[in-house]
This record gives sequence, structure tokens and C-alpha cells, in this order.
Amino acid sequence: MIIRNSHRGAIRTLALTGASLFVLQAMAGGTAFAQQANTPNRGVSANGGSVQLDELSVESRSVGDRYGPVSSERPGPGQPENPNGPIDGFVAKRSVTATKTNTPLIETPQSISVIGRQQLDAQNAQNLAQATQYVAGTYASPFGYDTRLDYFLLRGFNASDYGLYLNGLQTLNYGFGYFRYNTFGLERVEVLRGPASVLFGAGSPGGIINQVSKRPTYDPFGYVEVGGGSYGQKYAAFDFGGPADKEGHWFYRLTGYGRNGGTQIDGLPDNSFSIAPSFTYKPDGATTLTVLTAVQRDTTGVSANFLPYFGSVRPQALGLRILRSTNVGDANLNTFQRDQAFLGYQFEHVFDDTWTVRQNLRYSFGESYQNSFIANGYDTTDTTQTQLSRYQFLVKDRVNIFQVDNQAEARFFDGFFRHDVLMGLDYKDYRLSDNQGTNFGANPFYTVPNLNIIAPTNGFAAGTPGPYLVNFDTFKQLGIYLQDQIKLNDQLTLLLGGRQDFADNRVTDKLNNGLTSNGRSDNGTTYRLALIYNFDYGLAPYVSYSTSFQPQLGTDISNQTFRPETGKQVEGGVKFEPPGQGYFLTLAGFDIHRKNTLTADPSNPFFQVQLGEVRSTGFEAQLQATVLDGLNVGASYTIYGLTTERDSNPALLGKVPVNVPENFANVFVDYTIPFGELRGFGFGGGVRYVGRSFADQANLFRVPDYVLFDAQVHYNWDRWRFQVNATNIADRRFVSSCQTTNACFYGQARQVLASISYKW
Repeated sequence: MIIRNSHRGAIRTLALTGASLFVLQAMAGGTAFAQQANTPNRGVSANGGSVQLDELSVESRSVGDRYGPVSSERPGPGQPENPNGPIDGFVAKRSVTATKTNTPLIETPQSISVIGRQQLDAQNAQNLAQATQYVAGTYASPFGYDTRLDYFLLRGFNASDYGLYLNGLQTLNYGFGYFRYNTFGLERVEVLRGPASVLFGAGSPGGIINQVSKRPTYDPFGYVEVGGGSYGQKYAAFDFGGPADKEGHWFYRLTGYGRNGGTQIDGLPDNSFSIAPSFTYKPDGATTLTVLTAVQRDTTGVSANFLPYFGSVRPQALGLRILRSTNVGDANLNTFQRDQAFLGYQFEHVFDDTWTVRQNLRYSFGESYQNSFIANGYDTTDTTQTQLSRYQFLVKDRVNIFQVDNQAEARFFDGFFRHDVLMGLDYKDYRLSDNQGTNFGANPFYTVPNLNIIAPTNGFAAGTPGPYLVNFDTFKQLGIYLQDQIKLNDQLTLLLGGRQDFADNRVTDKLNNGLTSNGRSDNGTTYRLALIYNFDYGLAPYVSYSTSFQPQLGTDISNQTFRPETGKQVEGGVKFEPPGQGYFLTLAGFDIHRKNTLTADPSNPFFQVQLGEVRSTGFEAQLQATVLDGLNVGASYTIYGLTTERDSNPALLGKVPVNVPENFANVFVDYTIPFGELRGFGFGGGVRYVGRSFADQANLFRVPDYVLFDAQVHYNWDRWRFQVNATNIADRRFVSSCQTTNACFYGQARQVLASISYKW
């Protein structure tokens, strides 16, 4: 709560932890008034030099202790929510992703969805794609069932490469040097839609996904879980933490997860192990240092089979469809392994009521290896369409990323308006050793045996893939940003933000005598302007304009680096969160223009070309609700038009890009009986609809829409929880999308998981 003397312009911040404030009197030698931070005045009366406040609900907007310990329990009614901590039910109140400040979602002039731990547990989300499949504007797994990594489209644009973040710092997945964080180690998943370059300096114009990891807790707790189900999957997990000393200066948390078993693909494993130690040092009430680490190993293979359109979407020449369980890569030669590690810290110091400084730093390391066969359409001499031709693909990548984000936040009153000013300087240093080999080409030096889709047999290739790309990529970026959230009055907020980036991209071609390509240095200016008006009854219309800047890594087939990608968006919407009603509704319309987009090179699918401009215009709705007693709901609807505005091929103008469905809707419901003999018993499920997409740039081959059903039951007894989840319970066979008519991807088959957990 902020107490301001209007005579002197002084601001004093009080930390309020209770649910109500009964009586407050302030003697200031002049007319004074009391004001709750970022909320309208309620029940205020003034008599002379004093101020009397009737009982009102208070939710503190403290700028300090954002990087400190959190509670292990969800906040109760009326209790303030930590923007990095647990959420009560499905409805989040606050976030730091959209503004990098502790801002209520109802005061954030941009479309954002927050999935908390309770919803992740209800869905038993095993990966980030499952965690976001009920979020507006988000199409998870466009490349189908993939055990290696998570793919996303936000408002029609790929967000898997530059749009994934962990604790506010980019994971930057390029080439095959990508990261994947285990969802059991997450407290929240926050999906910010629209450009975010002003604060982050990168990301798709469609938005970003920020993963917030679990962190040390004030109170001691412990949790263990075991489970298993389809395809022989078995897993075990633990999570415990709390204070480490009697004085209350040290706190810790240790989270671990292990999984072993098969998949819907014959002979393909999906094994994973991760452990994430973290600790917090808090010497006093003003200073916090939290160290966050994680180590993970994944062992699997290529499950996203590249299948022909005829044989997956439509029957092939004999009226058959390829089985979802077919291991196109060959059970004897289909390997993917990743080792990754994160080491970083978050530091915060509150100097006084005005100034707070923070530093967010992390070093990330990843090493991946893949050796597999990839399908390449039917053999051209096979009229029965039963012989899949294949080639071998070999990758060895190593990636290192150093990142640091320095922030200074000042909250003050200038005599006319309240300000929340954020100043920042961030830097990243990315290094990738990229080694890729194949026998693909017009004159391969050895051939891979065809695969008979009716009677598959396994057989090794006759040789070792030859290298076609051996690069060492370095990318450095320095950004300076400034943002001001200005309270023009108690209800109207103006957000202004600007950023200047300096980027340098160099590629050393070690395959061709170590020559350095035509690396480039770029700079870009981005800005954001937004207004939001908060009515007393919970309605908040807003409008915003923002731009994006994204330097591109890698080179084209001629070893030339790419120009930066730019974008701009106009968004208008309304948010509705009536006080005390337990639900949050967001409606948003948007228009995005994206320039210098990358697409597959038509002359060589292993490289990309930079072509033209794409536009996305649409509407989305998101509802999160925790209503009645024990009922939680998450639902969304999205529709947009995605068209090619500029391209080297005039015939493609106005066409819809491949892979992208333009219409989807879903709802997930979870209910736990709160009283009676069946108290603790719960059930629920979800419905997911995905609209049609196209398999070719000319939009001649259509991928049909589909509907999927999920279900779950659970029972809470004392400290125990028993749960069973079923994904795609009807086991519908569907194609998520097609990249070309020779590259279509089956979605996830039915998967059933049962789990038992205990918390103390």
C-alpha cells in the first residue's frame, strides 16, 4: 500500500500482509490521502489532517523480495500472490513476464495466460506442449508427437526457436542445439502473446513462453510421486525444501524426476532424468540472492515421422494408411540423446522506498546427438506406394549461452502522476558448434534400404553420413531498455517502453577451410505504447502498439547470414475480473505484420531462405476460473487469418503458410467434491478442437480438422493423492500438420497414466 503526502509529494511504502486494514490515521501537516497501489480508492474519508480508511481488501504490490523464497502452499483468499510462486486454483493474479515488474494481470495491457502448478498437476502435463494445449493463441505440437523437444505456434508464428524462456532468460533453440526443461520442475508457465522485444530483445512477434522454475520455500515441506502407464512408462519424482538454518537466512529446495519406458513408436524409448538444486540467501529484509541450477539427460529417438500425405492424411494407392506405431527411423538405428545444465542466480536489493536493483544471470550448456533414418516420400518406381525411401541423418551439436539482465526499478510520485520506471541493460553470448551429416542427395555415396509400410524390416545403412555443414556460430547481443508505467489517475495507466539493441552474428565454416562467412552487425530500435483503463467493477479495456526485432542465426545455402526479422502489432482487448467472483476473462483482437521471414529453401530442404512478409489478423478469448467450491476451468478460443503478403513467387501471395491451423478451441474442467461422504473425490477432462491446415504452399492439399478428448479422475485422502489421466481417450488417429506433401506428422495416440503422491 502507498501512503502519499500530497503537500510534499513524499511516498512511503508499507508492507501489509493481512487481508484487511481497519483504521489508519496519518498526520501530515496538510491535506493527506491514502491510496492502495494500482487500485481505486475505496471507503476513504478525510477530516482535517487525518485520513480514515474503512475495512478494505489489500493486496500488496511490493517491488522487493521478488527473487526470494516462496510459500510451498497456494495463497488463501485475500492473501497476496507472489508472481513467481504458487497460484490459488487456476486463476493467477500477478506476473512479471509482461512488464518485468510485479504487475497485476488486470492492469497489464497485453494478452497473457498463466498456467500454475495446480493446473499442471490436474492435467499431469508431461511436457511443455501438454502444459499449453488449453491456452489461447497457442498451437502446441504442430509437428506431431515428438519426444525430443516442444514446438509451438503463437498467433500463427513459430515460437520454439527464439520464443522460449526460463526464468526470464532466453533458452535460444537453434539448429539441433535445443533445450527442454522438465515440467515437474516448473511452478508456472506464462504465455505472453504479441511482441516482447522491448523488454527481452528477442522472440517471435507472436509472443513468448516463459517457464518459471520452482524455488526455495519459507516453510518446510516434502513431496514424492510415482506413476506409470501406457507403453511401459514408469516415473518417480520428489520435491522438498524449506529453511536451512534457525536464523531464517538460508532456504533450499531440491527437485528430481526420472522416467523410463517406451512410446507409441515401436522400439523407441523415452527416458529422462533431471535434478534441480536451488538455495536462497537472505541476510536481511532488503537483500536476496537465489541460486538456480538444473542438470538433465534425455535419451530417446525421432518419433515425429516424416510421412507422405497419401498414407497419413489420405489413403495411399492401395487404400491403406501407415500405422502410427511404425518406426520409420528403424528400431536398430534411431537415437537421440541430450545432456544439458543450467547454472545461474537472481539477485535483488531494495535501497529504499523508491529504488530496487536486480541482476538475473545464467550460464546454459547443452550437448545433443542424433543418428537416425528419415523418410523421404515413396520410392518413385513404386506404383503401389508401399516402399518409403529414406536417408540417414547425423547431428552432433554443442551450445553454450551466457546471459545477464541488469535492472533498476524506481517507483515515485512526480507531483502529478505515479511512476513505475524500469531501466535495464542485458547481454547474451551464444556459441554453437553445429555438425550435420547425411547421405541425402542426387548422387548419394551409399543408399539406405527402403521401408515396406506393410511389413517393415530393420536393416542398417551401408555407410556413415558425410558432413554437409560444419559451422561454429557466435552471436552476441547487447540491449538497453527503458519502461515507464504511468498512473495518469487511479484508473488510467499509460505504458511507454523503448529499447535499443546491438547484435553481432558470425559463422565460421569449418567444412570449407575455416572461412568466415559474411557475418553481420545489426542494430534495431523497438518500442511499445499501451493504455489500460480499470473500472471499479473489474472491467479493463486496453489498446497497445508494439514492435519486434529478432536477429537471425545461421546462413543460407550460399553461406550468407540473414537480415534481422522485424514485426509490428496492434492489439486491442478487454479484461474482466469482477472482485471476489473467482474468474478472469480476456478478449483480444490483433493485427501482426512480420518481415524477413525464413522458409525452407525449395532447392535444398536442409537450408532456409529469407522471403517476404506474413500477416496474422485474428481474435482470441481466454477464461480461467476457480468458482463455486472445488471447480476449476480453463477454456480458450482462437481464430485468425494468416496470409503471405510478399514473396519471391507471386503465385503464393494471399496463400496460407503450411503447418498452421487458423481456428482452435478447447476447454478443461476439474472438479473436486468438497464435502460429504465423497469428499476429496474429483474428476474432469477436456475437449480440444483444431481446425484445418494446408500441406502445400499453393493450398491444394488440405489437412482436416479434428477433435480430441481428455479425461481424469483423482482422490485426495489426508496427505495422499491418487490420480489417473487419459490423453486422447478415444485414441483418434489424426495428423497435426504437414510441412510438405512428403512431411506429415501424426499426433499423440491415447496415453493413460496413473500416479500416487504423498505430501508432508
